[in-house]
Amino acid sequence: MKKYKTGLVLSGGGTRGFAHLGVIAALYDRGIKPDVISGVSAGAVVGAFIAGGKSPKEILEIFKKGWFFKYTKIHLPIDGLLKLDGLKEVIQKEISVENIEELEIPFFVGNSNLNKGIIEYKNSGPLGDIVLASSSIPILFSPITIGRHSYVDGGLMDNIPIAPIKNDCKQIFVSNISPINPKVKMKNLVQIATRTFYMSVNANMREVRKHATVFIEPKGIDKFDILLRTHADELFELGYNSAKMAMTKALK
Repeated sequence: MKKYKTGLVLSGGGTRGFAHLGVIAALYDRGIKPDVISGVSAGAVVGAFIAGGKSPKEILEIFKKGWFFKYTKIHLPIDGLLKLDGLKEVIQKEISVENIEELEIPFFVGNSNLNKGIIEYKNSGPLGDIVLASSSIPILFSPITIGRHSYVDGGLMDNIPIAPIKNDCKQIFVSNISPINPKVKMKNLVQIATRTFYMSVNANMREVRKHATVFIEPKGIDKFDILLRTHADELFELGYNSAKMAMTKALK
């Protein structure tokens, strides 16, 4: 017997994470709510708020106030250009628990362990630090120290973290907001760095599709920059409509 009825997997993808909220809103409208969530990077941020009891619309409004630039702090160390301390502050303000295991919904967060060179799926421990670590794109953001190890974005090693729940759910909904578009032009160093980082996205796609009941990849999302938040509502609607279409096809 499977441990959970419904699992939800949320990929990384920077501020395209607004689309995750639309996907989840569409699931809710269909009466589908996750019993377990697994996320990395932007998916870890969204997943934390959902697992903490926030609705997609509530999260959208919180993020629109300044999810990226307001919650990052520029500094000039050797390990990254930005710190995500502000994001940790808003997580602590908006979510009433300190540890992952205290959330309303079981939650796995993918973190890349720099010391060991492995992916770790954490479902217990300090929520703020673990979500921050999963969101820290190397070079752009400083690594996060948890215990004796340094961690960076989980998407570096597994951008669609289906692994920790793939055998425990009757049905799994996957939201992927980081498709690779070969026609996209990279105009600056940041775009090149993030593109290089997300080249690993498709590495485990066959395994993901094998276990996904419904695989949602919003068409056209690749045209949105992963560091801009000016299209929040558009991304929300894109995720919502894409999820409705995907469910109509898969859940006949």
